[in-house]
Amino acid sequence: MSLGRKLQHFLRSPQGQKAVHRVKRELAKPHNQHKLKRLIAKLSGRRYR
Repeated sequence: MSLGRKLQHFLRSPQGQKAVHRVKRELAKPHNQHKLKRLIAKLSGRRYR
């Protein structure tokens, strides 16, 4: 089974749904949004303030 199929299977499972819900809840917090933007900028080689 490919990695993509395993990921799809997990996301459709009850455990995967809980994980998705938890991530969405955490990303709704402004502090975490700022941290994520900084990480994306760092990974893409751009500077973020």
